[in-house]
Amino acid sequence: MLRLRKKNQQGVFHINSTVTSRYATTVITSRVANRMDESKEIEFQVRIPKNAFISKFKMLIDGQEYDGVVKPKEQAQQQYTEAVSLGQSAGIVSSVGRTLEEFKTSVTVAAHKKVTFELTYEELLKRRHGKYELQIHARPMQPVKDFKVDVNINEEAGINFIEVKGGLSTKALANAITKTHADKQAWVYFYPTEDQQKTCDSCSDQGMNGDLVIVYDVNRDTSFGDIKKSAGYFVHHFAPSNLPRIPKNVVFVIDQSGSMSGRKIVQTRMALIHILSDLAEDDFFGLISFDSQLFHWKRELVQATGANLESARTFARNIRDRGATNINEAVLEGARMLNAHPREGSASILILLTDGDPTTGVTNLGQIQANVKGAIKGKFPLYCLGFGFDVNFEFLEKMSLQNDGVARRIYEDSDANLQLKGFYEEVATPLLTDVTMIYLGGTNLTQTNFSQYYNGSEIVVAGQITDNNIETFTPQVVAISNNKRLVFSDTNTTTVSTGTIADHHMPRVWAYLTVKQLLEKELLVSGPEKKSVTEEALRLSLKYNFVTPLTSMVVTKPLGETTDVLHKPKEGETPPDMSAYDLPTKHHSPPMHSGWGSSGRMFSTAYLRKQDKCAQNRHNAKSVVWSHLFSTFSLFTGPDFGSGNAHFHSLSGGGNCNDCNMIIAFHKNYKFPVCGLH
Repeated sequence: MLRLRKKNQQGVFHINSTVTSRYATTVITSRVANRMDESKEIEFQVRIPKNAFISKFKMLIDGQEYDGVVKPKEQAQQQYTEAVSLGQSAGIVSSVGRTLEEFKTSVTVAAHKKVTFELTYEELLKRRHGKYELQIHARPMQPVKDFKVDVNINEEAGINFIEVKGGLSTKALANAITKTHADKQAWVYFYPTEDQQKTCDSCSDQGMNGDLVIVYDVNRDTSFGDIKKSAGYFVHHFAPSNLPRIPKNVVFVIDQSGSMSGRKIVQTRMALIHILSDLAEDDFFGLISFDSQLFHWKRELVQATGANLESARTFARNIRDRGATNINEAVLEGARMLNAHPREGSASILILLTDGDPTTGVTNLGQIQANVKGAIKGKFPLYCLGFGFDVNFEFLEKMSLQNDGVARRIYEDSDANLQLKGFYEEVATPLLTDVTMIYLGGTNLTQTNFSQYYNGSEIVVAGQITDNNIETFTPQVVAISNNKRLVFSDTNTTTVSTGTIADHHMPRVWAYLTVKQLLEKELLVSGPEKKSVTEEALRLSLKYNFVTPLTSMVVTKPLGETTDVLHKPKEGETPPDMSAYDLPTKHHSPPMHSGWGSSGRMFSTAYLRKQDKCAQNRHNAKSVVWSHLFSTFSLFTGPDFGSGNAHFHSLSGGGNCNDCNMIIAFHKNYKFPVCGLH
């Protein structure tokens, strides 16, 4: 998105995405001309997938190129703080919605001059439900004369199918989309006219605003998958599909505490009833709901017979929200039920759904994690579903990773029940357990042990080939299927790449995967090991120019303009959507800017003058960086930022609270400023 003053003209908006062996490199280019007789600020604002790493940004102004430089976050923090304290844009990367992050920066362009912005980001596409999805968000904020989206997909295994979906794939725009598929390559072109950019379903006089989603899968002719080698690196994609399903044992642990009231509990019941109907007759299952107490449907696992499923659905329909949240007892009971039901040739799964922190029983998060890990003992994965944004997602993520699972956020929306069902379908059909990826002659490997492999997913391993000796490099996969040991070997499925593009591509895939997994490992370790893991993730981020939670990109600008510093948020650091609020600002104040909380959360403020840090408040809310405001306001606030016990604050010059001398900023739950301490 380009925010432009009247008479500014955006002449070019191009998105070019190249996918090679599921690794996508996308370049967004925008050229804008200032048609006015005076200098004007032009803001570049685009949205990219959360799973991606920004790897390059540059601006071209009047023949001069200004490149972004990736630095350790600590080194860039001082520049960021100075920019915010002066009331200037800090160049933010922030979470937007479920799957996107928003990048923005701005620059002053002289009269009758042009600026070209170019942003590059990279991501490894994940296979879910038997397909890959490449999401491209187009939001130029005005009709553009030269608007192009070009996607080129190269897959040595061959492309099985390709589809174009998303909000921009509509009947009104059908003739703007061209799709071509030829064996190992596919192309998608999206070239809407200026009129189409104004009249389509998700368009207006401000141009397009929507997604193109390229959906595809590759051929899977061999059970071993495909493995690429180049420049001393390899990448192995393993996703066998011609295997019998493994019967499963699954326990659902459902939070029914008071905070689940309303739509959350209704959608949970709907999803649970649907999921129960999808269980196969050779599956065994258990169902627990909990608040401060546990409520068993049955105290032991039972077979998914028709009668048992109908009884369980009746139990699910009667789940009611009430009481506090005893996560520790509930998860331990789910683990006990699975441990009490060992069954050869089956796969066990524990699924927790909760929307908040533990409030009764054992409430120390570290103790709960230790208890759960001790109960599971590595025998089965724990999947944690965090409902909404009040949940402590980092707590759930760490607990899942400690037990070979993953955490997933369920967004509080009208389709939350579909999100729950969609996650369950990802793990509904185990095909292999105890998967071990072996690479003789390989080193610096990414994760090689996986507790389970599910139909429709994919295991990806990358590494380096010792001494680049392909002759001694021998890959193999060992796994269990229905109590039988299977060995998958490389039977002439290897492709050796020698082209310069592939040589450049392969190490970056390895680095991307390694950094992602090191960031996860950082959550699980402490002391010297944590320091070592963090240092290695930082070293690779800097070497490959990735903007990660450990690095920032410093965006240089022409002399006299503030340097922007771009941070990548972690999951859970999503800023509130301020667009719905009518926030008061002075007539002559600068436009709204974004800032960061010290916890990483973002807030929006009016003109920023100086920055302070408040201590952790008495209600145990996280400390945040607030900012002084020019304006004078009167307002009400309450404990934990408005839980209902409101008190009055009058604000005098500088925006300080008279009662506590605390500075004031806008908060997401209010249409007026609030005090961070009270």
